[in-house]
Amino acid sequence: IMAANSSTGSATEPPGLETQWREIDNLNQQQLRAGDSWYLLDKRWYDQWKEYVHTGDQNSSSYPGKIDNTELYEDLDSFHLKERLTENEDFVLVPAEAWHKLFLWYDMMDDQPPLERKVVDLPSTVKVEVYPVEIYLCLSSNLESTVSARFSRADKIHAIHQKIRQHFNVSETAESRLWMRNTDTSSERLRNLNMTVLDTCLSSGMTVIMEIRNADGTWPTSRPQIMRNSADEDSYQGPPGVCGLTNLGNTCFMNSALQCLSNTPPLTEYFLKNSYLEELNFTNPLGMKGEIAEAYADVIKQMWSGRHYSVVPRVFKTKVGHFASQFLGYQQHDSQELLSFLLDGLHEDLNRVKKKEYIELRDADGRPDQEVAEEAWRNHLRRNDSVIVDTFHGLFKSTLVCPQCNKVSVTFDPFCYLSVPLPVSKERVMEVFYVSLDPTAKPTQYRLIVPKAGRVIDLCAALSQATGIPPSQMAVADVFNHHFYRIYQTDEFLSCILDRDDIFVYQLSSGSVDQDGEEVVMAIYMRERSHYRDYGSGSNSYGTSLFGHPLLISVPRAQCTREDLYQLLLKRMARYVRPLDPSEEVEEEEEEEELYKAQTNGVSDDEGEEDSEEAGPSKKKEETQESSQTEEQNNCQSEASPSSEGEERAEEEELSSEPDRGSSTEEGQSACGSTDTNSQDATDGDQSAGAEPSGKEEEDEDEDEEEEEPASCAQANKRLPGRRRYTERRKKALFTMQAVNSNGTTERGMGETDGSFSFSSMQTASILLQTHVFNVFMQKYIKDQSMDVPHQQTTVQLQECLELFTTVETLEEENPWYCPTCKKHQLATKKLDLWSLPEVLIIHLKRFSYTKYSREKLDTIVEFPLRDLDFSGFLLKKTVNSTEPPCRYDLIAVSNHYGGLRDGHYTSYARNKDNGQWYYFDDSKVTYAREEQIVTSAAYLLFYQRQDKIRQPTIPPPIPSSTQPENHISSQTCDGMDGAASCVSMETD
Repeated sequence: IMAANSSTGSATEPPGLETQWREIDNLNQQQLRAGDSWYLLDKRWYDQWKEYVHTGDQNSSSYPGKIDNTELYEDLDSFHLKERLTENEDFVLVPAEAWHKLFLWYDMMDDQPPLERKVVDLPSTVKVEVYPVEIYLCLSSNLESTVSARFSRADKIHAIHQKIRQHFNVSETAESRLWMRNTDTSSERLRNLNMTVLDTCLSSGMTVIMEIRNADGTWPTSRPQIMRNSADEDSYQGPPGVCGLTNLGNTCFMNSALQCLSNTPPLTEYFLKNSYLEELNFTNPLGMKGEIAEAYADVIKQMWSGRHYSVVPRVFKTKVGHFASQFLGYQQHDSQELLSFLLDGLHEDLNRVKKKEYIELRDADGRPDQEVAEEAWRNHLRRNDSVIVDTFHGLFKSTLVCPQCNKVSVTFDPFCYLSVPLPVSKERVMEVFYVSLDPTAKPTQYRLIVPKAGRVIDLCAALSQATGIPPSQMAVADVFNHHFYRIYQTDEFLSCILDRDDIFVYQLSSGSVDQDGEEVVMAIYMRERSHYRDYGSGSNSYGTSLFGHPLLISVPRAQCTREDLYQLLLKRMARYVRPLDPSEEVEEEEEEEELYKAQTNGVSDDEGEEDSEEAGPSKKKEETQESSQTEEQNNCQSEASPSSEGEERAEEEELSSEPDRGSSTEEGQSACGSTDTNSQDATDGDQSAGAEPSGKEEEDEDEDEEEEEPASCAQANKRLPGRRRYTERRKKALFTMQAVNSNGTTERGMGETDGSFSFSSMQTASILLQTHVFNVFMQKYIKDQSMDVPHQQTTVQLQECLELFTTVETLEEENPWYCPTCKKHQLATKKLDLWSLPEVLIIHLKRFSYTKYSREKLDTIVEFPLRDLDFSGFLLKKTVNSTEPPCRYDLIAVSNHYGGLRDGHYTSYARNKDNGQWYYFDDSKVTYAREEQIVTSAAYLLFYQRQDKIRQPTIPPPIPSSTQPENHISSQTCDGMDGAASCVSMETD
């Protein structure tokens, strides 16, 4: 209800009675329009006025006197209307103009307020709202202290907002927000102050609460979104903007982009001054109903309050995931993609254009560039007008030329950031380990230069020039975890090999892995016995594990007997094994005892000093328990106990882990086989026999490496109830063989018939090598002289990248241009030129390269200036004033990416707008930074501000604390891209 002061003077001299009636009657014929004001008049007084004017006698006794609505009020203290008043029975409605005339002519009773009512547009009709909505108002700090007020359903929420400020004396500079409480436990934000009471579904009896933002940028009703490192939380007062952002789980990409935007002065000042509140666009169908802008404003206000060490941007992260499903969850993403979404979201949420009109774009058609550019920019502003456009949008010229008819199409298009390419080398440096056929030669590491778009055969050709071995005798494999992860065909692209892969190239005697001929290629893995029993498999036996380098050998199909393979492998592994000495020979009875143990347990007892007679009964008991598994075993298999000590095994692991992923000291990380060895004290003199986990007995073959005379293996008897004994003295075999799957985890049959093995394709086998004959010192590799040549990182200037951006290019087949003259799609030539630049220029260095042939990240160092970046040579539009440089920019922020395609970590450098100091932001950690540290190969997004817009620091830069060394950064953050987790540790001094 709008209160009015009662008239203290006499009414204006009214016109004639007939004139009064004619004027009021004409005004009463008006149609109801939503938002108009109408007034209530007491029906008795209005009827008396009509009688008075119809008499024609101004001295008539029917003179109505002052306007009196006493009969309409419940009481004269609150002036509340009576309930259930009826139009044309208790009151009449007159439009505002008619009421003002009557008020001037007749005045109104003292202290009575005019009964003004709004016309509201209800879903089914338009009517005067006689009874307004009665709402209770209060502050969030004191919910018990409420006041009631009446508002029309046509009133805007802004009116309620102002009413609360006036009643509770809230400062106009204090930032506040309103909540509508439906029940005691349910509340809803009133975001749009321009909505009406009717649109927000406010009804009588409901409460509107005003919440005032805290000094630290938080809201009283929000959960704490900060992290403090001090016991005295309220005492911390740091430089505004020098605040970290907590990593919520692979959100370093978001934190890096937010820090760069936070240190963009015009945008941050726009939010800190609350300018965004008047420009929130809640009706834009392309926007996010103002929620992204509000969430971003909350983060900025907290970061620039100077009250927090670190802020937790959880609400912002939730809002981003809600409106952009690709950012849901906690996978790693690209900071540039997040930045692009955020700038677009802020623009649409703050777009000053409430209703976008359709604009038909025109081609240049020979018109001057200045005219076409101005027209394009005007059209852009007719649909897009926001602080983002004011700060980040520029204009470039796009020229397309048809290769067939030479039609030239010129358009001017706006941009928000520049994505500039990096010069890409056509060559690539690869490091490989070469394994020669010479058994005494150690693996050699080479550094090769190959075509980036080349194939595996090109890698072999490059290695052939260094080794003299024909490429046809080379096999290329990726070794991982002691097995072959992948064996490449010669026609495969090198792009499928990552820089971190351990690539081994094996020399074959003839043929290759992708040829079927007289020779079969075998992948050989080495295994050792585990020190712990494998109870998880349901048995009580010891498991096996892979170790060492896998081998690739080519074997003539005619020499695939067990003994031939044994001799071939023994010769091939001459560098890895040592011959047995006479003290390691065993009596036939002891050998058979160990075989008996192996068949029942899979490994000998650790108590090596016990007499074999004592160990027998327990073994017989176990044999009885497993007799069902050994009925089909008909070959004996013996193995000497290992003699390497724990220190030797540790040294072996150390040597085998020198290359990346544990294979630089091995001949390969095999994906096809495994090796089993026992690790026991050599001084115990313990000797044991091991059986393969497949449960099959095999022939036991012995070899004396010094005499090179293979000993014959006796055929085992079938299912002897007791210990089998031989009458001759035998020597132990150095290893046993077993076919396995490609991972070396499951044993398979060897396909043995008549003493020979049948291989239809590439075969994978493992050898069970005895540790006490394995020479771990022979696993070392040597480096070729090519490894001594330092690998120089490519360095380019930012100007070179900008020149590439403006270079003429031909459109790809996937993105042709429709020529209006030829009436078909053409692979036209395209050239981009810069026409006008924004106040803040974002340059995106395209480090991630994706083509149909390759995917890679470019670690090229781009040298970019921190000051005086001059764009005058790249701009087509020249400034009128030539006394000063037209466009010079200074760096204000950098987003960095460390790592590769699959994993990485984002950080940022930024210059504080208040003190001019550079800081390094690594999630929640913030440290001082020197200018010479900023240019790195990790730079990904560059933020430049035009010099004429840069303000001088308002406060002097801080002095770094002695307790926290300047520019010392030590952190370890786990992030992963494409769902893969990776830990990146960085330390910069």
